[in-house]
Amino acid sequence: MASYALQAPLTTPLTYISLFGLGALIMRGAGCTINDMWDQRLDKAVARTRERPLARGDINQTQALVFLGAQLTAGLGVLLQLNWYSIILGASSLSVVTLYPFMKRITYWPQAVLGLAFNWGALLGWSAVAGAVNWSVCIPLYAGGVCWTLVYDSIYAHQDKKDDVTVGIRSTALLFGSQTRTILTGLSASTISLITAAGVLNGHGAPFYMGVGLAAAQLARIVYRTDFDVRESCWKGFVDCGWSGFWIWMGAAADYVLLLLSMGT
Repeated sequence: MASYALQAPLTTPLTYISLFGLGALIMRGAGCTINDMWDQRLDKAVARTRERPLARGDINQTQALVFLGAQLTAGLGVLLQLNWYSIILGASSLSVVTLYPFMKRITYWPQAVLGLAFNWGALLGWSAVAGAVNWSVCIPLYAGGVCWTLVYDSIYAHQDKKDDVTVGIRSTALLFGSQTRTILTGLSASTISLITAAGVLNGHGAPFYMGVGLAAAQLARIVYRTDFDVRESCWKGFVDCGWSGFWIWMGAAADYVLLLLSMGT
């Protein structure tokens, strides 16, 4: 979307997609390491998680900390490839990433905190390409991403709600309860509305909105079909939510490619 706004050459998004793909892999792994370090005791009490390396005793906390240091160092190496505005913006997300695993102990909204962390790329990606964030576009894009995270991670959390009650963990799945379908319908509508608003503010064309339309249909299908009391159905709904993001991405990419073709580049 930033490359579209700036009419940047194709090498620009290809370069940053490569950097961000590597960075996402590294930092997603770091987030998992932090989560497992926080949750070692809890993981031992739940059948689904007791085979994780820390919970099983394959490694200790000191070894996990060393591994985390290596992950964060590698992530810093990727971050340093960006401009200084983006370096500062990217580093500022680390506090949210670190706090997320703790939030499920004190609030029923850990999925919202996860959304704040996972969607930081909506801000960082733009600043990497443009040198600064266009807040008028990125705020609704970021907020739409947070709503989307609440949808898919609430579905995911329904898999674990019985275990969560046993070990004293909180989640939106427990908070929403029997109202989950209604609330996720509203969050899905908010996701689509906010991302559409970002597209309008960025001057996108028809391909972008076709992608958003397909994403809307996908989310509607998932919310309608998922049985929130059946683990297998929740897992399928969670995985299928990824396709809604795929269609939005494809719409934005198609819009950008058509722009390049119209410019003769």
